[in-house]
Amino acid sequence: MKLIFKNTKVLVTGAEGFIGSHLCEALVKSGASVKALVLYNTFNKIGWLQDLPSQVKQCIEIIPGDIRDPDLVLNITKGVDIVFHLAALISIPYSYQTPRSYLSTNTFGMLNVLEAVKRNSINRLISTSTSEVYGSAIITPINEEHKIQAQSPYAASKISADHLLDSFVRSYDMPAVILRPFNTYGPRQSEKAVISSIIRQAVDDNINKIKLGNLATKRDFNYVDDTVKAFIMLSKADKDHIEFGNAYNAGSGQAVSIESVLKKIMNITNCNKEIISEKERFRPEKSEVEHLIACSSRLTKLVNWVPDNSLDEGLKKTVEWWVYRKEQNKIRIENNYSI
Repeated sequence: MKLIFKNTKVLVTGAEGFIGSHLCEALVKSGASVKALVLYNTFNKIGWLQDLPSQVKQCIEIIPGDIRDPDLVLNITKGVDIVFHLAALISIPYSYQTPRSYLSTNTFGMLNVLEAVKRNSINRLISTSTSEVYGSAIITPINEEHKIQAQSPYAASKISADHLLDSFVRSYDMPAVILRPFNTYGPRQSEKAVISSIIRQAVDDNINKIKLGNLATKRDFNYVDDTVKAFIMLSKADKDHIEFGNAYNAGSGQAVSIESVLKKIMNITNCNKEIISEKERFRPEKSEVEHLIACSSRLTKLVNWVPDNSLDEGLKKTVEWWVYRKEQNKIRIENNYSI
């Protein structure tokens, strides 16, 4: 990997999570000096950063803390060139129960980052949004001009964060931009995500039936390495061509039903367990997002980003990781790591 971040200091928030840990790994391998903010806990756990190769992990400055602490965020951004903001609460079902927690972390956490970036004159901020802000597709594929629709408290918190960023760009000429990945999957992902949930249930010998929710919904699934590549390419985009304050979609442009993904995973794992679609796992009727498919032409035009991994290739890699974890007796109870 080219050392495109040599002599560059970066901060990754939400670094202990699924995408965050992969991004930290790629940044280290690209020559960056990496600070990683992980959510403080009394067990001194560092999430998925623990699973990184030792030669990578030792190059990361791990900072325990909380994105909701403005003084901490201000302090750790000093001397940083680029901030990748990924810290978030992400479970949509849980957001129905505790919407205030989502606003506190996702919206006010964003505000803390923006104020720190402004005061410390950071060269560039890449903030993570979500395809959920579009709600149910009115037109497909979905481009960045699609209507924004908050169909869950989670989506509302992320929409608010996106609007805050845009307001700081307009008010203070801040070099900040939004990456809006469509459904990312891969190794280290939480079982709250559907692909991880299916694979876990398929390969776990202690599980006799695979229980899921709505199998008819369609999603634009993207392997984590391709999402990480989008973060990196956007952070290096020419400042004279990038549209600060705007969002950039990152997706394959192909929508696949959960049922189709299920069949692919069952085939890869040689699993013939009974499938049960449980109504209690469905989202509330007016909250369900039926169809997500990305138009990523804005990002492709800017940095020539396209996914490298097909869905079949990415699923095979993800299953291989889960099988390895099983063989190492590392399959564990669902975690609460951030994105």
